[in-house]
Amino acid sequence: MAQFIVEGGYRLDGEYRVSGNKNEALPIVAASVLAGGPVTLRNLPDIRDVRALIEILGQLGCVVEEPEPNVVVLDARPMQAGTIPEELGRRIRASILLAGPLLVRFGKVVLPPPGGDVIGRRRLDTHFDAFKTMGARVEVGRSYFLETRGLRGAELFLDEQSVTATENIVMAAVLAEGTTTVMNAALEPHVQGLCRFLNGLGARIEGIGTNFLTIHGVTALTGGEYTIGGDYLEAGSIIGLAAVTNSEVTVQGVDPRDLRMILGTFERLGIHTHLHGADVFVPTNQELVVRADYHGAIPKIDDAPWPQFPTDLMSIAIVAATQASGTILFFEKMYEGRMFFVDTLIGMGARIIMCDPHRIVVVGPSELYGTRMESPDIRAGMALLIAGLAARGTSRIGNVQQIDRGYERIDQKLRKLGAHIERVDG
Repeated sequence: MAQFIVEGGYRLDGEYRVSGNKNEALPIVAASVLAGGPVTLRNLPDIRDVRALIEILGQLGCVVEEPEPNVVVLDARPMQAGTIPEELGRRIRASILLAGPLLVRFGKVVLPPPGGDVIGRRRLDTHFDAFKTMGARVEVGRSYFLETRGLRGAELFLDEQSVTATENIVMAAVLAEGTTTVMNAALEPHVQGLCRFLNGLGARIEGIGTNFLTIHGVTALTGGEYTIGGDYLEAGSIIGLAAVTNSEVTVQGVDPRDLRMILGTFERLGIHTHLHGADVFVPTNQELVVRADYHGAIPKIDDAPWPQFPTDLMSIAIVAATQASGTILFFEKMYEGRMFFVDTLIGMGARIIMCDPHRIVVVGPSELYGTRMESPDIRAGMALLIAGLAARGTSRIGNVQQIDRGYERIDQKLRKLGAHIERVDG
């Protein structure tokens, strides 16, 4: 198992270009199953989760070519109906995204429960209820079995704004008979990207960017090309890293419109940025101070569906708060296991009170000290890497394949900024 050896306390400097959006790439790779010709995907992040999903498609008969770095050509026409390999399906959460495409194309799908980050319960009821309403039979046991003689358009009101459920429904509905309406749909940038990709292949999706989608079923899709957008979550991670290491970094390759709530939330921790076109500049020598609410009330940062602050950046913001003067409450509403990584921060010297699985209070600033730690999931792993780069001394971070699932060659990219980080065999 690979590990990172990190020596903290050094300023970084330079330009950092984000990779393609992981959460956009995964559903688009899955949606390629529906294409009637080859699909060329550009700016595809070379990360473990994307490679695992492509490997699943390959085992089901999809022809995969990689003509150049970060470009993949997928031709799913030779694919046959089959069972998703259990070992691969359990490796990543994104395997559930194949349910909709395989169901509508082949009439049945068998897949194991998906894997991914252990951050709390991640229910699939919204997916299955929608498929049943559209005419599928669903059996849930050790594996999931879905079957249909033909999906039909339906009026759907989702019981939660689930990103993956919205994506699965959209992928199933584009080739279903009739019109499907999805109310209370997720509207994250990566959901919008999936819809634009499908429309480029001939789908008829209306309401993109809203929580009310209308999908008019078509008889077939074509092949095509698509460029994955920049990963705004990676951009937010690097902005937080630059601030806590007192560094001067320009983040490139992301749509600034995707960062509005993220930058506004970081401002509450004293992290200031400047936009120069499509670049986000983080200046050095910032004084990180928690901005109190009116009347001096202790402020709160919480997460919620888009366009609110994303849950995937809560761990990054918590690390930033340990370096800011003041007291702030974090309320993680979505996952009961995401906060448990703070035990490691406390061991590094952070002053954090864990009120319950969803709420913590951070009192800063605290001097952090290097230590041995394990990456529990993608985002907490990145947060601990940031903490290690801000800490005094050396840290050894294990289980870094979790970080690799969401951040492309992060050690190489950070070394170009001057970070003291090495990848070694554990």
